[in-house]
Amino acid sequence: MTNANSPALGRVGIFGFWFNFERYERTELGELAAELEDLGYGALWLAAAKAELGLAGPVLEATRKFVFATGIINVWSEQASTLVKAYQEEPHRDRLLLGIGAGHRESNSAQGYATPRTAVINYLDELTAIPSGQLALAALGPRMLALAAERTLGPHPYLINPEYTASAREAIGSGPALLPEQKVVLETDPERARTIARSGIAMYLGLENYLANLRRLGFTEEDFADGGSDRLVDALVGWGDENAVAERVRAHLDAGADHVSVQVLTEDGDPRPGYRALAPALTEL
Repeated sequence: MTNANSPALGRVGIFGFWFNFERYERTELGELAAELEDLGYGALWLAAAKAELGLAGPVLEATRKFVFATGIINVWSEQASTLVKAYQEEPHRDRLLLGIGAGHRESNSAQGYATPRTAVINYLDELTAIPSGQLALAALGPRMLALAAERTLGPHPYLINPEYTASAREAIGSGPALLPEQKVVLETDPERARTIARSGIAMYLGLENYLANLRRLGFTEEDFADGGSDRLVDALVGWGDENAVAERVRAHLDAGADHVSVQVLTEDGDPRPGYRALAPALTEL
């Protein structure tokens, strides 16, 4: 990453989509963040974050260098003015990375989703008080990738594979940061691993922005049927033992990623044992 104003994310962070962080007391959330930092992870990415950044405080107060990242703050439902105010009031704001995005046509059509790029540009125009090096943009298609490279630290693509990362790096050039997410399952049995993986990607196979990107990657309607073909599942979810999972993350880094946020999928919904087990292999990358 070349932006001097951007937070130090490190090579690997964690993506906390399934955590219901609001159920934690502030002390508990701080303890969780401190453990993740001690394990060697550089950032916590919180999906579907709120503009008031209420969960950032406990994470940042309990850690030293750890970054609180959002992936994403939805431009249709969260006010830019609220985000600017929360950023300015956060004492540890130098360790914030604020990912924004336009969400999905299926859930945001009432707000005028026909013009998502325009909505994102207008939102960014309201965030001038936040350094561009502390902003990221959810991006998959070429126009959003270009916008992310131009106006923010870089793109944060989701539900992709290392081949996508390589193509995105080629598209945006060497300057902007590239911050992909990668789903993983710490399981060596193929049938069990793919069952867990299919559960983790099921909701996205009904969202057109993801399907359009997967088509660009060469997948077809047959791959999207019945919960996803083995080919699709294996492309989107890295599974196996600790070394196999680490190799999938390494593939993104080798393809041009600067930082990978790792989402551990499990049967019981608690990824913490997985992050603990994976830490030695992931944090050495």
